[in-house]
Amino acid sequence: MSLARLFYDIIEKEKENSMYQVGNFVEMKKPHACIIKSTGKKANRWEITRVGADIKIKCSNCDHLVMMSRYDFERKMNKIID
Repeated sequence: MSLARLFYDIIEKEKENSMYQVGNFVEMKKPHACIIKSTGKKANRWEITRVGADIKIKCSNCDHLVMMSRYDFERKMNKIID
């Protein structure tokens, strides 16, 4: 088996086994600064809009976009909601 094929297989397995995908909602360790009008609490629900070397997330309350490296995202993410 060639080295290129081996790397391709590893990348495909990682894509299948990735914990989060585009469209998933996550909770971060720190809430966003925007306030939910109905509850008066800070919003902490983010939708993943891009996955790659960088991760882009969007606040589900105010639609604020944040882009960060995968390493930073994995450190700052608390749990996957959906």
